[in-house]
Amino acid sequence: MDLALNCYACGSDGQLADGTRCACGEPYWLETDARGFEWPDTAERSLWRYRDLLPPVDPERLAAVAGGTPLVRASRLDDDVGARVHVKYEGANPTGTFKDRGSAVGVAVAEASGASAVGTVSHGNMARSMAAHAASAGLDCVVLVPADIPAERLGLIARFDPTILRVEGGYDRLYGASLRVGREHGVRFVNSDTPLRVAGQQTTGLEILEAFAPDGPDAIVVPVSSGGHASGLWKAVRELESAGHLADPPALYFVQAAACAPIAEAWAREANAVAPVEAGETVAYSIANTDPPSGNRVLAAASDTGGAVLAVDDDAILAARRTLAERTGLFVESACATALAGARDLAAAGAFVPEDDVVLVATGTGFTERDVDPVGPAPRTVHVDALDGALESVLS
Repeated sequence: MDLALNCYACGSDGQLADGTRCACGEPYWLETDARGFEWPDTAERSLWRYRDLLPPVDPERLAAVAGGTPLVRASRLDDDVGARVHVKYEGANPTGTFKDRGSAVGVAVAEASGASAVGTVSHGNMARSMAAHAASAGLDCVVLVPADIPAERLGLIARFDPTILRVEGGYDRLYGASLRVGREHGVRFVNSDTPLRVAGQQTTGLEILEAFAPDGPDAIVVPVSSGGHASGLWKAVRELESAGHLADPPALYFVQAAACAPIAEAWAREANAVAPVEAGETVAYSIANTDPPSGNRVLAAASDTGGAVLAVDDDAILAARRTLAERTGLFVESACATALAGARDLAAAGAFVPEDDVVLVATGTGFTERDVDPVGPAPRTVHVDALDGALESVLS
């Protein structure tokens, strides 16, 4: 199966078989014509609800149930953000992460094309997601991880029995190297911002925008790493604008961890291109990408929608993570909490008014992450005969 591609930057066209990047150096995405698109009249709740904007495949098994995640009205966060807050909870995906959207599309296309193996470059959620979807489809899966990957992350990936290769020599070089060796050895690599992954991840945006139709929310705040998810959200906005379903697009705000924030640093410099950085230690390990392959596309998305790119420190991230658990009942990965931390900073800068609808995208569950956030003193121990008195002292 070959699919038409388009470059967001220069408008050039390509084919999926030709590669994932345009001759101008920027990433392709799938070319679609949304001018006749209408909101689906169906009860289907997976990402395939939007099959008119996706590759023409008939997904089965795990790929068929990705997406369709809840949008939670989080009124107890309204005072924090100075607006009406909603949380798009991607932890409800099959492997607990938004990465399932891109994996579902990538694996479904690979299976329909007769491929026998898929692969990805990842140190966590995307690796786990691709391995799970490949296992469901009966495809071999090759996962390339950095040599220093934590053992607990390796264990979560290994449960789905992929071929795992720990690679030395610079994690930032793996993206390009994987695509090259994949073509030589018949492995369809579905990396962080490749066209099929972005096609799947645009459905996060489509679900949010449909929930607010016909007007859309005022702002969407989302963590950013490689820029693939950000690209998908922007693509969803552009397609709905072209279809006439979105007269006033939401501002897209993208948030990084301050210890590794190449896109936010480029935004602060008012640059059009992102430069690589040296990463520091951060609790938001999943988004610590020193050289994001779609960084320039994120800058374009923020500029086009009147949004911004910002960075938050680890203390703010951990505080936001605790707040999300305590006030919304959603336990998220540290990287996900950057959305609330960023929204708090935006609120302090006057970005929102109380009538605004602001969506925070919580990109994955915290239940697969090594706990990095102390939860306070140990609970009291009481004898069962003293329970009445203990409750009275606590609740009074």
